[in-house]
Amino acid sequence: MSSLLRIYFVRGLVAIAWSAGFAAVHTTLAAVSVILLIAYPIIDVVASLFDVREDPGTPARTLQVFNTALSALTAVGLGLAAISGVGAVLFVFGLWAVVSGAAQLTVAIRRRSPELGRQWPMLIAGALSVIAGFTYLIAAVSDDPDLTALIMYTAAGGAFFVIQAATLAWKQRRRARVARA
Repeated sequence: MSSLLRIYFVRGLVAIAWSAGFAAVHTTLAAVSVILLIAYPIIDVVASLFDVREDPGTPARTLQVFNTALSALTAVGLGLAAISGVGAVLFVFGLWAVVSGAAQLTVAIRRRSPELGRQWPMLIAGALSVIAGFTYLIAAVSDDPDLTALIMYTAAGGAFFVIQAATLAWKQRRRARVARA
C-alpha cells in the first residue's frame, strides 16, 4: 500500500469517526464538543505532515506545508472562538473550509496524473469545501447558528478521502497486473 493511499484512507476513516462522535455532542459548546472541534484541524495537521514527508520536492508540497500551518492556526482559533459561541466557531470553521478547500483543490490539480487516479474525489471535496465554507460564514452571522452542518461536512470529506484511497488501490492493483502480464 502506497504512503499516499494509507494517508488518504486513514484520514478518511478518522474524519468519519470524528463526525460520528461530534454528532453525539454538537448541540452545546461543552468541553467534549470543544475538544473535538479543536481536534479536527489537528487531524488535518497530522495528515498533512505525513503527506509533506512523502511528497518532497513537488509543487504540491508547498501548499501542503501551508495547509499544515493553516490547520494548526485553525485549531487555536476554534478554541478561542468557542469562548464567544457557536457563531464564532462557524465563522472560524468557515474561513478554514474556504482556504483549505482551495488549497486541496490546487493540490489535487497538481496531482492529476493517471498514476494518482486523476484526483477526482479530491477535486470534488476541495470545491465542496469552499462552497460549504461560504455557507458557514453566512450561517455564522444568522440569528440561530448551528453546528449540525459540520457533521455532514466532515463525514462527506472523510468519504471522499476513502474513495480517493480506493481509487489509488485500484490503480496499484491494475498496474501490478499489467506488470506481471
